[in-house]
Amino acid sequence: MKIREKNARLKDLIAKMEETGRQENKPFWRALAKKLNRPRRKAYEVNLFSLERYAGKETVIVPGYVLGTGDITKPVNVAALKFSAKAEEKIKKAGGKVMDVFDFVESRPNLKTVKIMG
Repeated sequence: MKIREKNARLKDLIAKMEETGRQENKPFWRALAKKLNRPRRKAYEVNLFSLERYAGKETVIVPGYVLGTGDITKPVNVAALKFSAKAEEKIKKAGGKVMDVFDFVESRPNLKTVKIMG
């Protein structure tokens, strides 16, 4: 896969996920790498009302931006490239956790409890 991203840290992360997905035969990492490798003008944007509607007890990873439109009442753990200030505030107020994609990948989560939204 040709890596489009110009951000060196993200470029390395995408390459690492692609390689890990092949070596460990885990399609999750390859799918996430593919979603992170989109052009910025086509980046995924997820609003809080979508998280409220579709997220359960699993950790949600957004390969793009989380925006603050809507309300969230569930304590959801969310990992994303970027958060708007209001989205971050509302997620924390609801009892959820906000984390960076880089921290999420380094934590090596249980993939059965992770959902990709975007």
